[in-house]
Amino acid sequence: MSGSELAGRFFDAAIGLLERVRDEEAEAITAAGTLIADTVAAEGRLFAFGAGHSSLAAQDVVYRAGGLALMNLLAVPGAVGVDVMPATLGSALERVDGLATAVLDTSPARAGDVLVIISLSGRNALPVEMALHARELGLKVIGVTSVAYGSETKSRHSSGTYLKDHCDVVLDSKIAVGDAELTLDTVPAPFAPASTVVTSALLQAVMATAAGTLADRGIEPPLLRSGNVDGGHEWNGRVFEEYADRIFYRQ
Repeated sequence: MSGSELAGRFFDAAIGLLERVRDEEAEAITAAGTLIADTVAAEGRLFAFGAGHSSLAAQDVVYRAGGLALMNLLAVPGAVGVDVMPATLGSALERVDGLATAVLDTSPARAGDVLVIISLSGRNALPVEMALHARELGLKVIGVTSVAYGSETKSRHSSGTYLKDHCDVVLDSKIAVGDAELTLDTVPAPFAPASTVVTSALLQAVMATAAGTLADRGIEPPLLRSGNVDGGHEWNGRVFEEYADRIFYRQ
């Protein structure tokens, strides 16, 4: 099979997944967007967390042109991406008990805020503990995960539960266990993951819903503009000043 044919198969698979989440997760997307809008209107703060490659989708909604300025990255040292050496350390940290609690307890997050937790499998100690402790602190939790892992894998948290079990809203990415969309007889392992594409699209749909909901209520959404368009820096400076007490990535 040619490279162009494989590329087409991957695009078809990704588009199919995007169509599924559009059609099957519409209610959850609306609920998540409304929850974020409610939090912004109530002067709450917004945080996003993901470990390893799940952090890519979290980073995509933080300090983002066209995105909500109030979304802050809740980072766990060593677990944000593959920049840590060795890269396998991040995977190991996802299984460490107590780490999520320590991070949350020393973060600016407080009761009434929203925490978006992204974990494809939702089975590791870090995202499960993060969701559990966030709700103990009075935060609302939006989980973005593949619900299929809950029935096809074993939880790595002491409770035996998954991220999906501790959320106010769950967004199911529909990604199959293993996160690889293509197979070939000549390739010994499945390949071509689509979770980043689908998860990022899900979150951007939620942010769009939140912005529209705020506008419908007569509240100007605190959006950022690109610094590469004329007037963008000035626009963003005004937003940063107005919402300085809820933006932590500039401190």
